[in-house]
Amino acid sequence: MEYTFTLKYQMSEQDCNQDELIARLGAGGCDDSLIGLGMPGRIALEFSREGSSEEEAIRSALSDVMRAIPSAKLIDPFPTMLQQ
Repeated sequence: MEYTFTLKYQMSEQDCNQDELIARLGAGGCDDSLIGLGMPGRIALEFSREGSSEEEAIRSALSDVMRAIPSAKLIDPFPTMLQQ
């Protein structure tokens, strides 16, 4: 099943090159997300991810983001789909 959710992160100063971030996320398995870079130092990723459950889809996305951008800090611990 496909699940839609948003993860928001605070970026470190070393990870401010937007083109590089997009490339790293795509290569890291986050090519099923829309990337929002509107606020300096922050990034929002809206995923449409397949999974056997909501939790599995979210955990998979969290893992992929951390592998692509290890310095990213999750600032919204509750994906939008869990708040509804």
